[in-house]
Amino acid sequence: MGGGVLRTAIITGGTSGIGLAAAKIFLAHDFNCVLVGRSRERFDGVKAELNGHAEFISADVRSVADCDKIISRTVEIFGGVDVLVNSAGIYGEGAITSADEKFFDDIFATNVKGTFFTAQAAVDELVKRRGSIVNVASDAGLRGNYFCAAYSASKGAVVAFTRSLALELASLGVRVNCVAPGDVLTPLTAAQLQASGSTVAELAKIYPLGRIATAEEVAAAIYFLASEAASFITGAILNVDGGLTA
Repeated sequence: MGGGVLRTAIITGGTSGIGLAAAKIFLAHDFNCVLVGRSRERFDGVKAELNGHAEFISADVRSVADCDKIISRTVEIFGGVDVLVNSAGIYGEGAITSADEKFFDDIFATNVKGTFFTAQAAVDELVKRRGSIVNVASDAGLRGNYFCAAYSASKGAVVAFTRSLALELASLGVRVNCVAPGDVLTPLTAAQLQASGSTVAELAKIYPLGRIATAEEVAAAIYFLASEAASFITGAILNVDGGLTA
């Protein structure tokens, strides 16, 4: 993707973790970037790390009205949309017998509803520029995980959505792909491991490559799928998991 006018990427969940790393790589490749999140303070805290044309839109992807707002405001600011990265997501675990309706609804509202309706809102603009969508799923959407039924189901839905939407939009020139990372080294991961009495080193033992991914490695896969290097790839699920699902 290159040449002339800057392209524009929207990244939901863009102020931390994989989303923030993705924003940095798109900015490094001369994109305008819109980082979407619920906390202006969090964006202000990372703004110094962003080199390029980055804007923040406060929105909650659980709201269809906010999904529409993300696209309309981006068009107002930058004139169009070339790439949508659906990175907003939440994690939850626990036995099915302890899960209540709110637990289930919260996971699906962010991981599935948010992905679906942000994509829906972006389609018309993406068609104008023959753009692309990259969704963020998880290895948990491709295999079973203990005490993770609701989260796994939500990420499996993202995988199925990616494949179906890729077929629907192919004739319109819009590509739709997905990355499926395993565990990713972020401050949240470290905190969760500490709370459970485990360590990154212990977790890394289950991965054939002997470690867990960095957010930058997942972001590189996202950028690849959005780029012209992947111009004949659509409906793909790219595992970024160190061989875990091989």
